[in-house]
Amino acid sequence: MEDIKTIDAANLEVFSEVLQNLAETDRDIIVVTSDSRGSGKLVPFGQKYPEQIVEVGIAEQNLVGVATGLASMGKKAFAVSPACFLTARALEQIKNDVAYSDNPVKLIGISAGVSYGALGTTHHSLHDYAVLRAINNITIVAPADNFETAEAIKQAAEMQSPVYLRFGKKTMPANLNPDATDFKIGKGRVIQEGNDLTFIATGEAVLPCVEAAKLLKKEHNISCKIISLHTIKPLDTELLLDSASNGKPVITVEEHSVNGGLGEAVASLLFQNGFTNKFKIVGLPDDHTVSGSQIEIFNHYGISAEGLKNTALNTINL
Repeated sequence: MEDIKTIDAANLEVFSEVLQNLAETDRDIIVVTSDSRGSGKLVPFGQKYPEQIVEVGIAEQNLVGVATGLASMGKKAFAVSPACFLTARALEQIKNDVAYSDNPVKLIGISAGVSYGALGTTHHSLHDYAVLRAINNITIVAPADNFETAEAIKQAAEMQSPVYLRFGKKTMPANLNPDATDFKIGKGRVIQEGNDLTFIATGEAVLPCVEAAKLLKKEHNISCKIISLHTIKPLDTELLLDSASNGKPVITVEEHSVNGGLGEAVASLLFQNGFTNKFKIVGLPDDHTVSGSQIEIFNHYGISAEGLKNTALNTINL
């Protein structure tokens, strides 16, 4: 199997490339899409493996049903659809057909978070972590760079339990930490070490933390630890508890509602284990979301280098 490109690319492009490589030697890999070949970067896959792709049209509930049937017969089914529709319109099928019935479907939520930007709230998926965290027997993964994406797809393909993988649209770094090559679903990844503050982020919200940490170091000599918590469920409790053990402030960052997502999961873990670190959740507020490009929305809600720098300074009272 060929290695993925070493240049920056959208995580979805890496997903498609890795899936093609896997399908070359594994005829059990079947992609099911809901009119998502183009947006899911799956046109090349369909051209190369026309007998391993199923198009159900704009019918997300049917998408999950078909993928479940394939998975129940031993196929490695990847159900690909915009995250906003997959985890809302087809939630009952995910709950009952996939998770409750223990069918190892690989649910691929594309154009997640606010990737659709100006299309507005109907196309934003800021609820998916929350609703899926409340369903038993499903793993939730949001890769932060191309390396994490490639490794997550390879591992998800071999999982014998349901998994939801979340991808945005924009170009992401090839690898935020080339030295951290030990990737495992369920275990967080340390992007950089630091002693004064810990950023815990997931998916496309990790990169702004890296950029903010550079500003904090340069302008205030503040050393930040950054954790890519690519697996929101199950949490890497060992890493999180160890990272908070220094008593320093913890800031979680996510492209999701502040309700029910990464921040609340981490807060629950820490405070139920007796930690009293200063703690801040950065995400989208419980309000009508503004429209605009993803970067404009990130900037508006402080999920940016400057915004996170200011949040960090306020949290540690500088």
